[in-house]
Amino acid sequence: MRVYARACVAGLVGLAALTFLWETVLAPLRPGSAWLALKALPLVLLVPGVAYGRRKSRQVLALLLPFYVAEALVRALSESGRHALVAAAACIVSVATFAALLAWFRAELSARAAARRPAGDDDG
Repeated sequence: MRVYARACVAGLVGLAALTFLWETVLAPLRPGSAWLALKALPLVLLVPGVAYGRRKSRQVLALLLPFYVAEALVRALSESGRHALVAAAACIVSVATFAALLAWFRAELSARAAARRPAGDDDG
């Protein structure tokens, strides 16, 4: 479970940084559109809660990540050059973070089920 938690937190921090850099330095949509970097703010606000393993923060992240995946995928397919490369990288990081988050939830669920099972209860 710790591996998934670390992967999720690392992906979240990486996605927040990439999203901010995407709209300010790497491939801004148009000149003067640096305000679009504010879309990284929800991710940054979730970092402490996810790092502490708070369930509500992880649930909110699970609801937000598909929007980041969708935007990155659309921009990766509709733009060209470095804009498409940065968008594809954001899509990959978003999907990897989402997969780590789901694996973390699943491992937590399995651990809870194992804790509830009586000690002598074997399936065989």
